[in-house]
Amino acid sequence: MDMKKRVSLELRHRSPSEVQELVLDNCRSSEGKIEGITAEFSNLELLSLINVGLTSVADIPKLDKLKKLELSDNRISGGLEVLAERLVNLTHLNLSGNKFKDISTLEPLKKLPQLKSLDLFNCEVTNLADYRDSIFKLLPQLTYLDGYDVNDCEASDSDGEGDGVDDEDEEDGESEDFEEEEDEDEEDVVAEDDEDDDSGDDEDGDVNGDLDSDEDEEDEDDEEEDDEDSSPAKGEKRKRDPDDEDEDDE
Repeated sequence: MDMKKRVSLELRHRSPSEVQELVLDNCRSSEGKIEGITAEFSNLELLSLINVGLTSVADIPKLDKLKKLELSDNRISGGLEVLAERLVNLTHLNLSGNKFKDISTLEPLKKLPQLKSLDLFNCEVTNLADYRDSIFKLLPQLTYLDGYDVNDCEASDSDGEGDGVDDEDEEDGESEDFEEEEDEDEEDVVAEDDEDDDSGDDEDGDVNGDLDSDEDEEDEDDEEEDDEDSSPAKGEKRKRDPDDEDEDDE
C-alpha cells in the first residue's frame, strides 16, 4: 500500500488536526520520499515511518508539536538539517538500521535542544572507535544513546513516564496489606478477650461453687450442734418427775 493511501486510511474520518499519533509502518513511499503528510497535522506528537523505503526526509512538513519520530529500517544517509528546522520540539529520534557512516552527518541534530533520546542501532557509524563518547560530546543535550545514558545505565520505560503510577499502586498495595494486618490483629485481640471472658466466667463459677459448698457445710455443722444441745449428755440419767415417784409408791 502506498503512503498516501495509508495516511487516508489512518485518518478514519478525522481531520488532520485531530490526529496526535500517526503510524505508517511498512507502507511504500514513492521514490523514497515522504508523501501525504502535511502541516495540517498541527497536533501530531508521534510519527512512525518504520520500513517504508525512505532515502530522504526532505519532504517532512513543519510539525511544531512532534516529539517522537521513528525512521528505523530505511535507507537514509544524511540530510538531517531539515529535522532541526521543522521539528523544533523533537525529543526522541530513532534512526536505527539506516545508512549513517560518519559522525559529521549527525551534526545538524545539535540544533534540536529538546532531543533526549537518539537510536542508531545497526548503523555503520556505531562501529567507529569512541562512538558513544563522540556522540555524547557532539550532542550534550542527549540523555540516552541507543537506550543507555553516558554512564551505561539503561533507560527506563518511556524515560520514567508512568513511574508515579507504579509508585502509587505499590503504596496502595502496602496500605491495603497494612490495613489487612490491622484487621487481623484486631480479630486476634477480640478472640483473646472472648477467651479471657470465658475463663473468667469459669473461675467465677468455681469460686461461687466453693462458697456455696462452704456455706452448706457450715449449715450442717450448725444443725448437728443444735441436735447435740437438745439431747441429754452421754451417761447422764434423765430426771424423774415427782408425779412419776408417787405412782411408784402406790
